Amino acid sequence: MISALNQLVDLVEEHLTEELDVGRLAGSLGTTEYHLRRMFSSLAGMPLSEYVRRRRMTLAAADVVRGEGDLLGIAVRYGYGSSEAFGRAFRAVHGAGPGEVRRDGGPLRTQPQLRFRLTVEGSTPMETRLVDRPAFRLVGHAVRVPLIHHGVNPRIQEHIAALPVEEHQRLKTLSNTEPSGLLQVSDDVDPDGREGTELTYLHGVAVDRDTQVPDGLDAIEVAAGRWAVFRTSGPHPQALQTAWAATATEWFPSNPWRLRPGPSAVSILDHADDFTTATCELWLPVEPG
Repeated sequence: MISALNQLVDLVEEHLTEELDVGRLAGSLGTTEYHLRRMFSSLAGMPLSEYVRRRRMTLAAADVVRGEGDLLGIAVRYGYGSSEAFGRAFRAVHGAGPGEVRRDGGPLRTQPQLRFRLTVEGSTPMETRLVDRPAFRLVGHAVRVPLIHHGVNPRIQEHIAALPVEEHQRLKTLSNTEPSGLLQVSDDVDPDGREGTELTYLHGVAVDRDTQVPDGLDAIEVAAGRWAVFRTSGPHPQALQTAWAATATEWFPSNPWRLRPGPSAVSILDHADDFTTATCELWLPVEPG
């Protein structure tokens, strides 16, 4: 995976003024675009699309300062159809418009070329199991929410708080297959993992494929496949979010598996009354890498 990510970085440099064909590179490396994008964003701390934008604006700034052609020509060279669109992207990266930078020589915020390197980590073992599951359903109450990487997601909190107490119990009685118990499900997540993009959050349970969906509940159909299950325990949600990050930085690079498209789910096995601590299982859909 480290080699694949570095080849992806090289591809970005070779095609900064063109459309990037990530899917073709992923196929040539024996992986998937979905997994490559997810691993990039987890390890680089930014989505691939954002890294490409920053690199383009870094090189574009050099052209602007050198006075190489008019601003529209530079905009077109870096894939923008108008000076206005180019100016917005330029200002978002550098904090000043291209005209100001041409006049004053700055300010400039350079994005260095990334290079992924292997470091020795993983001194804390990750409690993991691999599970093959037939097709099943996730049923419950779904809502669209923004992706938040750190801390509590207030939209999810509001969604759960709005459900009557008896509804939680009704959902629990529906659960008849793994993952067991009440689940926090994330589906339709942006492959780049860009913070602020929308995903589908479902508060519900897993049922077998033959179970009818009761009226008033939403359902997500889940295909048969293999899952990596990570158990976490400690401060909530920090321990869970730390484990999620560690799957990208430690577990996937060390194991012959890759993420496959599909929902992820968190099963709350035990928690303090005020939910400040919890024991959870994180379910991620995987396939051989």
